[in-house]
This record gives sequence, structure tokens and C-alpha cells, in this order.
Amino acid sequence: MAKTRPPQLASGDMRQTAPADRTADGRTDGETDGENVFGLITPEDWFRIPLLPEERREASVSALIKRQFAGVDDQPVLRRQAEEQLLGAAEAGVEQGGVVLYLSFLEAAGIPLSASLLISRIHQRFDTLDAVSALRGKGEAALVRLPAAGRAARRRRSERTRESRRLGTEFADTIVEYFVPVPDRDEVLMLTFSTPLEPIADSMVELFDAVAGTLRWQKKAQPTQTSQAAQAAQEPRGQQG
Repeated sequence: MAKTRPPQLASGDMRQTAPADRTADGRTDGETDGENVFGLITPEDWFRIPLLPEERREASVSALIKRQFAGVDDQPVLRRQAEEQLLGAAEAGVEQGGVVLYLSFLEAAGIPLSASLLISRIHQRFDTLDAVSALRGKGEAALVRLPAAGRAARRRRSERTRESRRLGTEFADTIVEYFVPVPDRDEVLMLTFSTPLEPIADSMVELFDAVAGTLRWQKKAQPTQTSQAAQAAQEPRGQQG
């Protein structure tokens, strides 16, 4: 099979995601529990599904289904199956500690470039040596330095997933994981990229590495005194005793 290369990460093909981008319900996602907010730059045809809370997850899945089935009114069964499948994938991401799920709808030469990215939080202290030591024997693991986010551990591995076995495909999923320490917290941000396209896995991994290289941190904006006063004025006041 001829090797198909994914589109290059040119500025015209990319979009900035959280914290600047917004989801279907008009709110931003990507925040950690503290003062740090993460952001990524992804291809334009990667759709983002915030996983928490549940209502945001369901709203984003509904928006994606609406987009994918725009102008198609005679496939209610297929539409319902697609929605159930997406909700199932999103719920599985939540069970893994995920906060955001990205799904790729990129195409190259008419070939869908199927891929996903799950971003999860691991509540433990990051130690690069311990991280790589723990990952050895389960794929290709190494210490890396991301341009904006700094030190991280990276692992590439292959896995025959339950879904691939169910579909009877002969290919294994290619998985690339990044473990990135959250600044000033005993917490790790985990980026899990995955693609079933084993014949073009190396090209897809180049894309994954490019996206991971855009990860950055910034401090969460603190409310100004003016906005705090406005918020206080809008809040209901209790009765005076």
C-alpha cells in the first residue's frame, strides 16, 4: 500500500483550542483544577468533545452528529447508532479520567485519517525517571522536551483493541502517549493519541507529535475588581436579621 502522508500542520489548517476556543455550548474547556490552563493547536477537522460535566458531553456529541448528518434525513437508524457509539466512546474516556476527547475527520486523497486524542489527568507527582522506568517493556519510551510545555515522558506502542477484534481487522492500533507534569501541582496531564491506520502509522505519529508539541500552559485569568463587583451586584442578597 502506498504511504499516504497526512496534511502538513500549516497555519491555515489549524485551529487553537482551549483556552481560547469554545465548544458547542459556548464555554471553554481544558482547565485543570488549579490556576493552570492548558491549550493545544489541532487540525481544523479535529472535533473536540468536552467530557465533563455530562450535559456538556452530550451537547457536543449532539452537535457533532448534527454536523455529520447535515442534509441527511432518511437515515434515522444510522444516525442513532452513530450517536450511541460516540456517547459510548466519550463515556469510556471519562472512566479513564479523561477531560477532553478529540476525534479526527481529516482526509487525504479521499482516505479518512481516523484518529483520536484523549486528554486525562493523573493525580500523582511526576518524576521523569520513574515515569520512563514504569513505561519500559510496554513500548518505545523516552524522555522528551516539548517546545512550550517542557519536560515529558513519551511512549509509542501497538495494541489490538477490543473494537478492532470485533470488526475483524488485521491491524493493531498505534498509540502514542505523552505524560506532562502540571506546573506547581502533583498532577500529570496525559495525552493519548490513537489511530487504527497501521499501514500509515509513521505518518500519523508525525502528526501526533506535532500536535503534542503545541501544548502550552498559561495562568487562569483572575476576575478583576470591576467584574467581581458586577457579579456581587447580580447575586441575590439574603435577608437582614
